[in-house]
Amino acid sequence: MNSSGSEQIVIDEEQTDEERGFYPDKRGIDQLLQYGLILVDKPDGPTSHEVVAWVKRIFHVEKAGHSGTLDPGVTGLLPIGLGEATKALSVLLLGPKEYYAVARLHDPVDNGKLKRVLSEFVGDIYQRPPQRSSVKRETRTRTIYTLDLVEEFGRLLLLRVLCQAGTYIRKLVYDIGEVLGPGATMVELRRTRVSHLSESDGFVSLHLLYDAYQRWKEEGDEISIRAIVKPVEYAVFGLKNVVIRDSAVDAICHGAQLAVPGVLRISPGILKGDAVAVFTLKGELVAISEAAMSSDEIQKTERGIAFLTRRVIMKLDTYPKLWKSKEKVVTAS
Repeated sequence: MNSSGSEQIVIDEEQTDEERGFYPDKRGIDQLLQYGLILVDKPDGPTSHEVVAWVKRIFHVEKAGHSGTLDPGVTGLLPIGLGEATKALSVLLLGPKEYYAVARLHDPVDNGKLKRVLSEFVGDIYQRPPQRSSVKRETRTRTIYTLDLVEEFGRLLLLRVLCQAGTYIRKLVYDIGEVLGPGATMVELRRTRVSHLSESDGFVSLHLLYDAYQRWKEEGDEISIRAIVKPVEYAVFGLKNVVIRDSAVDAICHGAQLAVPGVLRISPGILKGDAVAVFTLKGELVAISEAAMSSDEIQKTERGIAFLTRRVIMKLDTYPKLWKSKEKVVTAS
């Protein structure tokens, strides 16, 4: 899977070893459950931690994790990574989140004033996390990209909010109520988007997860489980990326930095400091790295460290060791 959605710059060409690794869409189910991403439609009631625990029991996997905690009473998208895919979930924090919130005004407000006040909350706002939050209660800046009044029924408002990760919607509603005058309370909240993942990608309930797993175990039917469990590569779709030689893969898995000779293709427009996804020629996600050179610099040089490894996703020994260590520093090339 090419996650960039754009043409890549070819630095060099090479064939992949078909005997090693797996094309993302051709992984066996056992492999998929070690490199899988599930877009769970969290129900009202359980904590995010409880939902993850249920998913682990359903799929009989030792490791699973979620991206972006939802309070017990909040429903909607809870991305859950299985196995090694948990290491890629932090990438989703780079993108925006979308919510639909039902708010109740404590007293009626003129429609014109309501729309004017809502417009004042678009852009950078200051928020102090609520007392029950898991982060330090310091005032911080968050960005509201879109704040739409979708529907109004008496004192009930349906709001669509597209915002920066880490925005507290309950606090946003409270602050809007304070500016309006009579006050407001959030009565219902649903998350519909995390970064590039949205309802169009297909949210799945815990019941459907269980049914799909049972059909595979009892009947050998892979159709449902493959439709529900997406390859980990979905988590980095849209991220700038680099494709590397087979000979560089295992070194990266051991934490090595990627040198220019190990690079085959890159996204255009990479700038120094950008987060990039590192892929094999088969489209497997190897690691999340930080660009040490720009796309232009990589094209103009034949040596040097191009990308700094920040988070290794692929298991060791998936590809053979074809590198030699030099003292305590290993460069993949």
